[in-house]
Amino acid sequence: MAAPKYRRVVLKLSGEALSGEKGYGINHDILKSIALEVKDVYDQHVEVAIVVGGGNIWRGVAGSTKGMDRATADYMGMLATVINALAMQDALEKLDVVTRVQTAIEMREVAEPYIRRRAIRHLEKGRVVIFAGGTGNPFFSTDTTAALRAAEIEAEVILMAKNVDAVYDSDPKTNPGAHKFTELMYMDVLKKGLGVMDSTATSLCMDNEIPIIVFGIKKRGNILRAVMGEKIGTVVGRENNDSGSIKTGRNEDEENG
Repeated sequence: MAAPKYRRVVLKLSGEALSGEKGYGINHDILKSIALEVKDVYDQHVEVAIVVGGGNIWRGVAGSTKGMDRATADYMGMLATVINALAMQDALEKLDVVTRVQTAIEMREVAEPYIRRRAIRHLEKGRVVIFAGGTGNPFFSTDTTAALRAAEIEAEVILMAKNVDAVYDSDPKTNPGAHKFTELMYMDVLKKGLGVMDSTATSLCMDNEIPIIVFGIKKRGNILRAVMGEKIGTVVGRENNDSGSIKTGRNEDEENG
């Protein structure tokens, strides 16, 4: 097998990805399947950090629309991400993948507090690190957490594992003629309001030149394919002024000499 294209990655998993068709709770078959995929990447000696959402348990925005205080609703959502992170840790450790959970909200009995240097050290020692608790602040999504943590640990790419196989200009479930994008620039995502990440997260990735690969989680092996550099889903990056193509990783500058 060829060498992986990326050596340090952030995998963003939505809470919904863990729930399956039910749309709520944790589907243990899906949890095990995702853990097996992460192990495939781990076995290639790639440093893996994971950011998990909590939408399968609680969505802060949904709570606030029902009249709940937005900050309170968001803190509840952060706690939901911790539940998902502990479930993912358990699934990975059953596969002998050494894993650490770090939370932005301190809860020492179940996880380490988030400390940037400690997280990097865990990755260097070959441990998977799961970031839970969002950013620790209300009004920010777990997409923004993924972008922030990726910048902090100097990840080469963010892997957005979704229930759809790529980015489309409209919902492919309701519009059979929806156009599928294979490459996008950050500004395309912002101007067109495409459902890749929220604008805060996208802007953070653009400012730090962190490429995003959006792909479907349902197809077995897609996480490894993305890490190996196969063309799957949609790549979001910056434009190469010389060729007009999309830059897909910080290491390309070195590869191009």
